[in-house]
Amino acid sequence: MTNPEPSAASDAADLAKFGYKEALERRTGRFASFAVAFAFVSIATGIFTTYGSVLNSSGPMGIWTWPIATIGQLAVAFVLGALAARIPVTGYHYQWMSRLANPILGWILGWISFTFLAIVVCAVDYTIASTIFPVLLHYEGTPTIAWLVTGAVLLLQALLVGFSTPWAERVNNTFVSLELIGMVSLTVLLLVVAAVRGEMDFSNLFSKGAIPAEGYWDFGDLTTAGPWMLGFLLGAFTIVGFESAANLAEETNDPERVVPRAMWQAVLASGVLGFLFILAVTLAAGDPIALAESGTPIADVIEKTLGSAVATLLLVMVVLAIFACGLVIMITGVRLTWAMSRDKRFPGWQQWSQISPKFHTPLKATVLYVVLAELILAIFSQSETALFTLFGAATLLPAVMYASTVVLYLIKRKSLPVSDKFNLGAWEIPVLAVAVVWLVFELSLFRDSSFKEAWAYVIVMVVIGACYLGYLLATRGKSGLTMPGMGSIDAELEAEAAKD
Repeated sequence: MTNPEPSAASDAADLAKFGYKEALERRTGRFASFAVAFAFVSIATGIFTTYGSVLNSSGPMGIWTWPIATIGQLAVAFVLGALAARIPVTGYHYQWMSRLANPILGWILGWISFTFLAIVVCAVDYTIASTIFPVLLHYEGTPTIAWLVTGAVLLLQALLVGFSTPWAERVNNTFVSLELIGMVSLTVLLLVVAAVRGEMDFSNLFSKGAIPAEGYWDFGDLTTAGPWMLGFLLGAFTIVGFESAANLAEETNDPERVVPRAMWQAVLASGVLGFLFILAVTLAAGDPIALAESGTPIADVIEKTLGSAVATLLLVMVVLAIFACGLVIMITGVRLTWAMSRDKRFPGWQQWSQISPKFHTPLKATVLYVVLAELILAIFSQSETALFTLFGAATLLPAVMYASTVVLYLIKRKSLPVSDKFNLGAWEIPVLAVAVVWLVFELSLFRDSSFKEAWAYVIVMVVIGACYLGYLLATRGKSGLTMPGMGSIDAELEAEAAKD
């Protein structure tokens, strides 16, 4: 017998424990929650964008880093899911850190999360304009054209997010379904056709390509990471954002149960399907050294093996997947802006905390978010290395967010109230160990000098945030940053401690 879906009144009562009244409509169900997490991860986007970089940094053998990254991110997803089940409130990392550590640290992590979401939407949408459209529509791309096209894509996503959450979810659900069907179909077709034609080259799976064998496995030094180690960036960039489902907690039915499962299921599905697809592409790649010189290696392999018509369909599918990914990123960024503004923690919060009575969305927060994204895009628009800089920052920031939150869970886990809808049980210690080891290793990769500009962006945004935090502390003091409903969770923690 399955448990009945809890009523809206029950979800509203749960939210009230954290000091908030229902302000958003609860429409998100199980598949929609999974689709949000899966769309943010978007294996079609990540693999299409970074597979060529792996060939150049690590050779085909770099793909074997993917399963390790999947296991590491799956462990992180379980930990974040355990927090999402206990604090089902819009604002995810900001809420978790604020309520379980302190509001100052919570604000810092919230700001870092915002800076990540502001730049990653540009990085993702920029791929459509700079890499895919020139090949699909047969024109010569320039930085100016890429800027204009990306700006138009951002605006279209903002219109969906700002004017209709139901329509945004319908578009996302449809595009995620097409991505799942398309990735499975392409993987099977590649393996079958390549096998029938005798074009499978198993030696590719263990080839270093043009990368010298000497020092290939080295960890690197203080300013460089070894060739194989850089291959981990394929999984580190792609398998992120799964916790975006938690940022729609106040729009999800039974979020304590639905959101954690959506998170780990999205990581598992992305990890397994993504690796099978990478294996199929690598087996059918032909000469990996020649392929590494291409700007669109995935499309080249598909066209060589399955023909130009299928390659065109691949590009269309990738465009849809990227659009869905950017759409979900924007939804997540807007909800975080709104959540911090609701607590009077965001610059200009008086405007961004409002919910449109007509559209039932944070419309003004959407306008702010898209204007900021367009500004970031304009700053990077004429840079020849814009895409790498954007992706570098978009890979670095989530690693910082995940590490901070996992450390928080590690410190607070014994005092957390037990959830009867999702908890790690006896697997808690092993899962935490895997998550910590993975995140320490991942963060160590960003010492590589190629991330210099990405670090510069992070530092600039942190300084801006620090200035505003200083203003908040000067005008309100620490007591003025207390979270709404803080007493409710403190009481639960104290009750659990008393039992022990």
